[in-house]
Amino acid sequence: MFRNSRTAAVTTAAALCALAGVALTGCDPSAKYDASFSGTGKITVGDRKVNVSCSGKTVKNRPVVVLMSGAGDGLGKFGGIQKSLAEKGKVCSYDRLGEGASDKPAGPQTMQSTGKVLTSVIDRVAGDRPVVLVGHSLGGLIAARYAPDHRDRVKGLVLLDATPATMTADLKRIVPASAPANSPGAQARDQFLAVAKGDYPERLAIADAPVRSAGDIPVRVVRHGKQYLAAIPTYGPALERAWADGERTWLELSAHSTLEVAASSDHYIYLGQPALVVRDVNRVAEEAAGTS
Repeated sequence: MFRNSRTAAVTTAAALCALAGVALTGCDPSAKYDASFSGTGKITVGDRKVNVSCSGKTVKNRPVVVLMSGAGDGLGKFGGIQKSLAEKGKVCSYDRLGEGASDKPAGPQTMQSTGKVLTSVIDRVAGDRPVVLVGHSLGGLIAARYAPDHRDRVKGLVLLDATPATMTADLKRIVPASAPANSPGAQARDQFLAVAKGDYPERLAIADAPVRSAGDIPVRVVRHGKQYLAAIPTYGPALERAWADGERTWLELSAHSTLEVAASSDHYIYLGQPALVVRDVNRVAEEAAGTS
């Protein structure tokens, strides 16, 4: 959930996720499943418009791949790997409310309400077909929290440097409140804690929580190999260790989980090593097709 920067002082925690729960009682008819949905357009969720992009064609027995970006990132950042993945089957991405071309949220968000938005997107682009969720950073955290409650739909996960499940506690433990004000470590801690309270455009408040089982689905966890967090003076090495531990914790999602280190990548693994990501997503989709 941390972002890269040219200096440690601006290494930040990313923003979070979205939609007013009171507005999610249903979708208008235009949000119903449309097998021909392709290109970029908007669907209605409650009284909000959600920007969605789909490429490729539906392939028998192959799950639809849904790409979930990190905080502050629009779906366009996935353009390269979406095009590559579309050679094998249907792949879609979307802007969470408060990001990209989607509407702003009507109020504070919760994991439950942002999950309802994701369900609406899946309903529109995949219908009753299974899906593989591919989440980067915050998107990975959301995907990992969503999957255990939607085992009937989610048949595979690829987590790209997903925000660890205990990041708030880790930061408080590693960077004490007594850290010098305006130091890089204090800035990273304070920014993340503000985000965790929902003080960012998506307005999603998140709390640390145990990792729950998503069943027996294939899960691929990929973490960064370039230790960019280590650049934070004093606290960087401990933050790197905590992040690595957090990525290993995501393996508890399934007995069929594996961990890979993207040796040449910082946080944006799908930009640093796109071929690796495409390979992993295709493998998980193929494994999911054989079990769904």
